[in-house]
Amino acid sequence: MGIMERIFQPALSRRRFLQASAASGATAVVVGGQTLRETQAQAAPAAKPETKITKNICHQCPARCGIDVYTTNGKVHAIYGNTDHPIANGKLCPKGPLGTYILYDPDRFKGPMKRTNPKKGRGEDPKFVPITWDEALQTVADRLNTLRDKGESHRFALIYGRGWGASCAGLQGDFGALYGSPNVAIGHSSMCSDGSIKSKQATDGNGSYNAHDFRNTNYLLMFGCGFLEAFRPYNYLMQMWGHMRSKSPKTRVTAVDVHMNTTLAASDRALLIKPGTDGALALAIAHVILTEGLWEKSFVGDFADGVNRFKAGQAVDPASFNEKWVRGLIEWWNIELKDRTPKWAEGVTTIFERDILATAREFGSTRPAMAIFERGVHAHSNGIYNGMAVHSLNALVGSLYAKGGMMYQMGPSYGPMPVKAGDFMDDYARNGAWKSQPRIDLKGHEDGYLMANNMLQEVGPNTLAGKPYKLDTIMFYLSNPVWTAPNGQVWEKALEELFVIDTSPFPGETAMMADLILPDHTFLERLQDAPTYPFEGWPLAQLRVPAIKPLYDTKYYGDTLIEIGKRIKGPMGEYYNALKDSENVIRHLAKGFESDPGDNGVNSFESWVEKGVWYKKRYPWQQRNGEFYEWDGKAYAREMTPEQVKAQLLKTPSGKFEFRSGWLESKADWIAAKTGRDKANLMFPHWEEPKHPGGGDMYMVTPKVALHAEGRGGNIPQAISLLQPVLGGRDQVYIEINPQTAQRKGIADGDRVRIKSSVGEIEGHVRLYEGVRPDTLVFPMEHGHWAQGRWAQGRGPGHCGEITVNQSDRITGQCNYYSTKVSIEKA
Repeated sequence: MGIMERIFQPALSRRRFLQASAASGATAVVVGGQTLRETQAQAAPAAKPETKITKNICHQCPARCGIDVYTTNGKVHAIYGNTDHPIANGKLCPKGPLGTYILYDPDRFKGPMKRTNPKKGRGEDPKFVPITWDEALQTVADRLNTLRDKGESHRFALIYGRGWGASCAGLQGDFGALYGSPNVAIGHSSMCSDGSIKSKQATDGNGSYNAHDFRNTNYLLMFGCGFLEAFRPYNYLMQMWGHMRSKSPKTRVTAVDVHMNTTLAASDRALLIKPGTDGALALAIAHVILTEGLWEKSFVGDFADGVNRFKAGQAVDPASFNEKWVRGLIEWWNIELKDRTPKWAEGVTTIFERDILATAREFGSTRPAMAIFERGVHAHSNGIYNGMAVHSLNALVGSLYAKGGMMYQMGPSYGPMPVKAGDFMDDYARNGAWKSQPRIDLKGHEDGYLMANNMLQEVGPNTLAGKPYKLDTIMFYLSNPVWTAPNGQVWEKALEELFVIDTSPFPGETAMMADLILPDHTFLERLQDAPTYPFEGWPLAQLRVPAIKPLYDTKYYGDTLIEIGKRIKGPMGEYYNALKDSENVIRHLAKGFESDPGDNGVNSFESWVEKGVWYKKRYPWQQRNGEFYEWDGKAYAREMTPEQVKAQLLKTPSGKFEFRSGWLESKADWIAAKTGRDKANLMFPHWEEPKHPGGGDMYMVTPKVALHAEGRGGNIPQAISLLQPVLGGRDQVYIEINPQTAQRKGIADGDRVRIKSSVGEIEGHVRLYEGVRPDTLVFPMEHGHWAQGRWAQGRGPGHCGEITVNQSDRITGQCNYYSTKVSIEKA
């Protein structure tokens, strides 16, 4: 019996089914447009309902919460948090139960289709017609084979968004290497949080997101991360918020943002900061920690004679300080920190000096403490230095790898792939002309983006301009840049010239520009692995098990990629035939659990399917009082050598936390020459005025809200109705404006307004809100779709991306979503 047949077996009692359906007297559960009813007055049905629970993973944000999917007689009718899943713990955020509406969305693509209307653009009906999967896959393979035969394989690009696991996005790297294109696969990280990743790379040597021990921290200093709106993993964070705020001692919280949101309202101190100046605040906090002797000496080090020489405006002799696990502290002080007083920061950030002092003293004197940040900090032209400054606070208070501090996420004990891609490379893959071609995203700018991981936002503009060349064929997986990219109008023009393949199950904006639709299953129909997003550090890998057989003629993206690969000529085709399919890949991954069983007993593919998650609930390392230890089976008792710390934890050139970044220093000549920065201080966290393009007089910030669902919630009526709880947004998103600003501009509450920047203009409605800064417009990102289905399409206001200038941090490649300045007037 195959996996699909075995998992679709009833495994639930009638009593539990009624509980799951909230049965008390009478129940009515809507499933796929039909209603199942049970009442006490009814006679027992002749046949027992065939109800089962399937383990799956929610796919509406990066949290990857384990879910129990209830299916009765082939219909999904309920979704709950998996009680045995360490992230979900039996709970879900408001998005979780809405997965049924994604599954039963009436506007889903029903199967592969090809475009018959050669014209592309808004308002153009693609005139899609159904085709077979064989025709669709062969069409893609023929184009790719032709490009490869001509030595132009680099003109094929594969763009992806929130990839999941080795059985889908994990296949893309080998696909690009075997086929021969530097543009497979270009991820969305530059449009997400590469600024955070690069800030950590520059200071502690780990190019990744932090995992956190929120359960044990006593102070949380948050910069622009939307902890109770959109930080990750969101569901788990709400659980931790309850724990942190009820334990003794209660975790004290200071939150920094540009408007009063749920996070700031629930915090002990709310600081409304001028956009792009978070780094100045962090530098001032560091200044106070040092001048008042609040740093963690066991981790940072101390003056040789124990006398604090950090005095505002005064340089310090580097020889007088003995550094321990840090590098460059005194240099940083002398070149930057000595002058970054709270009074100075007040002038930059507009936060009162007294509040900066109070925050610094609390943070510096409370252990354990963490400073965390996200796009609000690094989505600016000075983003890497803002991020480095914030992360440096964690070093000053010794929170790295400490209990109640932060660490980095471990990966799962996967087994090897069924075959090795390296054994199937032909001469073209090894030495073809494509090897001399640059990545289209990184090299379209005249000076490039040497240190960026990805620059997805540049692909459309670069191919349109032919810099460094024009693409021929482009394929999208979980990515809709026509809507999500800044100044997406350029992407529309770019895609008019290309052969576009989209794999989304839904008719989004990019799909409407497509020549070929190869629709993926929804997440409730997939068999898919997913290692955890950064969580508590210890390894965890979930398995998404299909709750029902696919409703339509769709195909899991991992299998789509494999089937295309089988049709590529030469050894590449042989590789994918040997790989067979995604289930074979997942079964081989699960073999790693045989020798390393999970703490929940998962030791095989079958037990992984049954429980939905494998994990090892112990992080191997801990820093305590300035010493690093490994777990020896009973306690953190095995002391680590400096060499071990460098190899496994602080992966910088020095093996320490680097206030003077060796990574940036190694690229100092390039950075100075290409960006105009001062070579003397560019490797230190320092204050730099951000660049705000757009030409307006108001900062525009476009945050996520709790029901944003990363753009995938626009076609869910329930999500729309609850989207903006603070200002009551229902059928539209309201633009937040301060009442004083509105009065000055002659704008009343509810007025229709026009917002302009140098790249476009849109209209929408405003709500007056005293909780937003007078110099800032807050414009939540969700609506403004011109596609995506009947409920999303045409819902106002206009899309904020159409007036967002495409600017990026030249060092990290981070898209500067929050830096555009706009003008606003009554429409």
